[in-house]
Amino acid sequence: MREYWALTKPRVVALIVFTAFVGMFLAVPGLPPLRESVFGFLGIWLAASSAAAINHLIDQRIDRVMVRTAHRPLATGALKPAQVLAFAVFLGALSMAILIALVNPLTAALTFASLIGYAVVYTAWLKRATPQNIVIGGIAGAAPPLLGWAAVTGMRNPWDWAHALLLVLIIFVWTPPHFWALAIFRRDDYARALVPMLPVTHGVAYTRWQILLYTVLLVVATVLPWAVGMSGLFYLGGALVLGGVFLWYAWKLLDPPDDLFAMRTFQYSIVYLMALFVFLLVDHWLSPWLAPAGIVVQSAR
Repeated sequence: MREYWALTKPRVVALIVFTAFVGMFLAVPGLPPLRESVFGFLGIWLAASSAAAINHLIDQRIDRVMVRTAHRPLATGALKPAQVLAFAVFLGALSMAILIALVNPLTAALTFASLIGYAVVYTAWLKRATPQNIVIGGIAGAAPPLLGWAAVTGMRNPWDWAHALLLVLIIFVWTPPHFWALAIFRRDDYARALVPMLPVTHGVAYTRWQILLYTVLLVVATVLPWAVGMSGLFYLGGALVLGGVFLWYAWKLLDPPDDLFAMRTFQYSIVYLMALFVFLLVDHWLSPWLAPAGIVVQSAR
């Protein structure tokens, strides 16, 4: 069971489903509908876990030669490819059944597209085809807030699409500086595995400047929910503080104090995204209480 659990990449998937969870709560003024929330959350989690297992299956050759992934179940021989494939198909089928029957077909379709985008388009093709793999393929990993939003609303209002896609945009722009920081630290691994990550193909110095550029774009993107009235000043303050710290990491990474600084930047990027979505969620709950007092003046709800 421990090996099958490892196939689902639980720490990565936890962050994914957390952003979907926040999307559910931001989609409605009060509490989201219970059935759609619970089964939507479960279906999205199962689909993300299925995609993670397929990633293990497709990347088994790469995993065996990379230090970071050599302990994975397929790399060590603890599980066979047929077992992993059956497990991934089971999780994916169960996810689709739950989303279609108990949530809505649109969420099922969007979730399936995201699963295919990550597990097949990114893992099987883009990852090996271009150093822009994480940029192009990042759209699949950025989809969970949209999936959560769709689960509780059905996306019947054009504003639902606009606001949900703003959250997708934030994660999409966050993904390159997040992943490239790890790729800098693990560049020898990627070179040995013949994966054309940006630090391998264009060098570390170029990648550091790209991280800084995308971090600037990220800070701009995180202001948009406030600018369009989706969130209030509480969120804006949190986003600017978190973004300022991320910019410091990105700037410092241009001339890092040691080889481990790239990994510290990667670790902060995870904290950053989780904290940013916490600010979104808390701001959503605070706005109805603060608005009557004139403390928050912007609200689209």
